[in-house]
Amino acid sequence: MFNMLNMRKLHFTLLAFCVLACAKPDSGTSPEVSLTVPQNVKVHDATETALTFQWGSVEGATGYNWKLTLDGAQVKGAQAKGRNVMVEDLTPGTTYGFSVCAVAGEKTSAWSEEISAKTDGTVPTPPDPSAKTVCVDAPLVLEMSATPVLGTSGYIRVFKKDGTKVDEINLADISKTVTLEDGTMIPAGADADAGKIAIGDDYVFHTFLDALHSNQYRVVHYTPLRIKGKTLEIKLHNEALSFGESYYVTVDESVAGKAVAAEDMPFTVKAKPSGTTLSVKADGTGDFCTVQGALSYASTLSKDAEVVIEIGDGRYQELLFLRNKNNVTLRGASRSGTIIAYPNNDSYETGSGSSLSSKPSVGASIGKSGGRSVFLVENCDNLVLENLTIENTYSIPSHKGQAETIYFNDGSNTRKLTIESCNLISWQDTFLTKGKVWVHNSLIAGHVDYIWGYPDVCLFEDCEIRSRAGGYIIQARVPAASNKGFVFLNCKLTAESGVKAGSMYLARSGGDTSVYDNVVFVNCTMSDVIASAGWFGPSVNSGAKKPTPEAPTATAGWREYGSKTPAGAAITGHNSYGKVLTAAEAEPYLTRESILGW
Repeated sequence: MFNMLNMRKLHFTLLAFCVLACAKPDSGTSPEVSLTVPQNVKVHDATETALTFQWGSVEGATGYNWKLTLDGAQVKGAQAKGRNVMVEDLTPGTTYGFSVCAVAGEKTSAWSEEISAKTDGTVPTPPDPSAKTVCVDAPLVLEMSATPVLGTSGYIRVFKKDGTKVDEINLADISKTVTLEDGTMIPAGADADAGKIAIGDDYVFHTFLDALHSNQYRVVHYTPLRIKGKTLEIKLHNEALSFGESYYVTVDESVAGKAVAAEDMPFTVKAKPSGTTLSVKADGTGDFCTVQGALSYASTLSKDAEVVIEIGDGRYQELLFLRNKNNVTLRGASRSGTIIAYPNNDSYETGSGSSLSSKPSVGASIGKSGGRSVFLVENCDNLVLENLTIENTYSIPSHKGQAETIYFNDGSNTRKLTIESCNLISWQDTFLTKGKVWVHNSLIAGHVDYIWGYPDVCLFEDCEIRSRAGGYIIQARVPAASNKGFVFLNCKLTAESGVKAGSMYLARSGGDTSVYDNVVFVNCTMSDVIASAGWFGPSVNSGAKKPTPEAPTATAGWREYGSKTPAGAAITGHNSYGKVLTAAEAEPYLTRESILGW
């Protein structure tokens, strides 16, 4: 989604389609509209997961409504201010329909005739569970004669060859979920405007939740069933299957209109991987089909054994958990092609997250939430992420709330995390960390406190720090005044297109005087999105909290050195809540070795 693939020639098909958002084409009885229909609608570019469209401008239009359809049904739509739009999070090798209409106040034009456009690549084909062997975490695929329609009762059950039941999905639990446009299931009760859901000590475990196992259990919401064309894809619970075992599946007809008997879908799981280099490929040709499958297996190996998990290109729609396992490397095939993405948020799973010592049984009170991050890491040393993207895709326009991509939770604040050539993308609280962290040549994107936490030291070196809307980059809660905290060395502070100049502050304080607001920018390029005041303190807004210490020193508080504009001009004039270091004072922050000690 970040690097456009080669544009390919697309076939255009004219279709007729209309919805209430725009006027119907003139049939002789429709009210006359003053805006003309957008002309020259065409595909500008295509990748495996995105399509870019453009069209001619319409005189008098103040904006344009657009819609994307799949098999005649609208799957995406919004309003664009300009005459182009990039539609993301699409399926590879899939043909969509696109049309657009002009808008001016309450007036709209008719829809343009729909064109067809196909994403690059081929449609991902899940492994066939009736094949001789499948991954231990492979989805089961139920072929149907028509698009499946999920019911509200019935069971999907998986048994060992000897008849022992190993997993169950109860369709009655679907009432506890809401299905998003892309097929992802989230907890029911979330208010799309306020982002509220009641999750507390009475949060009860059911079959549309999962317990991710890595020495302990992280309880998360997940999507056990996805409709893909004329197939029903069934994702079993984490560690439901065992290596080398044979199984069969039964499905009640009330689940989706097709009964599956014991003899209809037999399958055998691949043998346990040999060695400590594990492969993850969504098409089933690797050791695992999911990233969590590989993490759970890695946790069964020696705590300090070096494990490399090589993840093929693809979109892995899952939440992750790793606990008490050292020396793990997650290495993607490509930064833009290996994407781990899932919607999670404080309104779905309350808090930053914690794990349970035992797996809850169905119907039992959970008590602790697995948290709002995509990836929860607890007490893991020497974790390395390379060449991949993690995106928290929670995005409700009126409430882009707390939704981390990763929470590196290190109880001792001494363990190491390295992030090399990665993208971490969300809106609020994107990156939460403790410990000793090095983030190199990576993109961090968000808009409210999107880098925060309690580290001993966290260095961002040669990174892009991209603001997606106005807000605050950092909220530091560093445990001791002597901790270096958050350090930005040779970074670029940028903004997405359309973000207002002067709308982003370098940092704001949580106001807790027991921790320290230790942040320093060294030789960083700051675009005009950064407010002239720089630091968000009471002199900017009476509701702002004072940093600790309020008067920065050479080693504590808010500081900077060598800040410059993209044109290379020195930046001066940020407010007194921040200190401009001298060359001598900046010396300890000029190299990775001097900052991290490794």
